[in-house]
Formats: sequence, C-alpha cells, structure tokens
Amino acid sequence: MTRHKTSAWPLAGAYAALVVYASLYPFSGWRDQGIAPWAFLTSAWPKYWTGFDVAANVVGYVPLGFLLALSFIRRGSFTFAPTSNAAAVAVATLAGALLSLAMEAAQSYLPYRVPSNVDFGLNIGGSLIGAIVAAGLELGGAIDRWSRFRDRWFVPESRGALVLLALWPCALLFPAAVPLGLGQVLERLETFIAEWLEDTPFLEWLPFREVELQPLVPAAELLCVALGAFIPCLLAYSVVRSAGRRAVFALLAVAAGIAVTALSAALSWGPAHAWAWLTLPVRIGLSVGLGLALLMLPVPRRGCAAVLLLALVVHLSVLNQASASAYFAQTLLAWEQGQFIRFHGLAQWLGWLWPYAALLYVLVRVSRREAPPTIAA
Repeated sequence: MTRHKTSAWPLAGAYAALVVYASLYPFSGWRDQGIAPWAFLTSAWPKYWTGFDVAANVVGYVPLGFLLALSFIRRGSFTFAPTSNAAAVAVATLAGALLSLAMEAAQSYLPYRVPSNVDFGLNIGGSLIGAIVAAGLELGGAIDRWSRFRDRWFVPESRGALVLLALWPCALLFPAAVPLGLGQVLERLETFIAEWLEDTPFLEWLPFREVELQPLVPAAELLCVALGAFIPCLLAYSVVRSAGRRAVFALLAVAAGIAVTALSAALSWGPAHAWAWLTLPVRIGLSVGLGLALLMLPVPRRGCAAVLLLALVVHLSVLNQASASAYFAQTLLAWEQGQFIRFHGLAQWLGWLWPYAALLYVLVRVSRREAPPTIAA
C-alpha cells in the first residue's frame, strides 16, 4: 500500500503563518520604546482581562499544538510507543512556546499591542492541550483509522487537495459579499496600490476603470454561488477514488458551506440573521452547483481538474467585476475593529487567497504526467 504524505505539516505551517498575522496585525507604527523585548516575562500580571481574551489565547494555539504533534508522530520521526508520543507532545509544546515568545516580544514594538506574560502562558497551555489531544488520538488508534480511511477514499498524491479542502470552511468564516464567493480582492487591491503609489509618477500607470464597480446582478450572483459550491466538489473529485464516494463528499461539502456561511452571518449580524443571506438567487445557485457536481461524478480525475481550472477562472473573473455594498463594508469594519480582531487575519486572508492557491495547485496537477485514471465502482 502506498503511504500517504501527512497533511499535518503544511496545515501546521499555514496555521503558524496565520497566528503571526493575527498577533502582529495591523503591522503599523513600529517603534523602539527602549525596553527589552523580553521584559514582559517579569512584568506584573495585567489588572484587566476578559473571558474572551483568555479563551482566544488558549483556543488560538490548540490547533497549532495538535498539528505539530501530529506531524512529528505521523512522519515517522518517532515510533508509536507512549514515550515517543510524549516526545512529540514536548516538541510541539516547545515549538508553540517559542512562537508565542517571539510574537509577544515583537508586540513590544507595536503601539496597538501589549505583550503579556499571561497571554504567553495561555498560549503555551493551548499548545500543550492540542499536543496532548493529538497524542491521545494516536494512542487510541483514531489516527490509524483515519489513515486507513484515507487509503480507501483518496489517491496517494492527495495531500495538497486535502489541505485546501480542510482550509475551505475556515475561509468561509470571514463574511463574503457573495455567499461562497472567495477571492474578491480586486477592488481592495486597486485601492491599496493607489494609496501606495500616491504622489509618485507611477500612479498614472495604473489602469483605473472609467466606470465604478457595481454590485452583482442576481444572475451573476447565482453563477458565483453555483461555482462557489461546485469548485470544492471538483477539487475533491480530483483525488477521490470512486464515484459513490464523490457523491457523498459533494453532499457534505455543500452542507458544510451552507453551515459555515450561516455561522459567519450569525457572527456578523447576529443569530437572528443567520439565514438572511439565503435569498432566491443563492438557493438556486446552491442547487445548480450541487447539480453540476453530481453530473461530474463519472468524469476522470484529470478531467475534473481541467474543469476545475475553468470554473476557478470564471468564478474569479465574475466575482471581481463587482463591488461590495456599503452595508457589507460596515460589517468588515466590525470584524476589523471589534472583538473579531483576534481572528481577523485567520479568516480574511484565507478568504482572499484560497481560490488562487487552488488555482496554482490545479495548474501544477494538470501539468503533471500521470497514468490514465479510472473511477472505481
């Protein structure tokens, strides 16, 4: 049996990068206060704290500890004995502690962040909890069962697709102007570049639009929602072994997209408005996306990858021809300045970059030579 490469390593790396972003956002106002960056370790405990801060500092590092410990265990660097699991827990916790130490030290140079020894301790605790959970699942045989499940469901070279599929629901957490519409970056990118080049002769080089972007009409919104549901299904089809399992995955993927979008709406506008986004064009778009996914069940994996490439290009092209509404901009402002600040970078950057990462992955996959694939019964 071909051994699958663990997806925990790239997921751990991606999560660590997102922790760095969330810890140092908004990356402005750097200055030296004449205080040693490690001085916070011996400072008095903060007088004011909230339950949200405690939970955020612990929960934020649990996935990191889990993924790091799982990476060490599944790569075969350690044997599967209890002592090796303990070593994986120790290394993962140490890695989480070093990352937290670096982040707290860097925060001493930022005016909007305050380094804290309490936060440092909570981050270590979160890394330890995540690492212990990973070791416990390994000892209980859950990780081996996942490996056997992965062997039955997915082709050997599936790590990249599985990482992207695991990140897709997280990318949907940040509110999108169009449901399931990831990758809408053109308007913000143009504004950022214009501000960056202001008062320089290069500003005239930008191909500014003569007409301002307008919100999507219902038909275009329907198309974007349909492709937003269709794309993760196609990505899964490029690595799933059989047509029957593809159908199961398509149903689960669309259901997960609906659930996470509802959660995002509840976090943004309140639980009473969790389903306000489910308008008629969105409902039809979800049905069309699922229907297209079911029609693609018998198509070979390489063919699915080619159709995925086309779907991504069309989706990004249509989505980036639209602007976000003023009401949606106010929602983003609440995320960027309110209690979601801790998770701002974790979800926003995923929402922006996920389809482009998927596009790059598909381009590499389609360019490779491989034996003609077949679909198992």
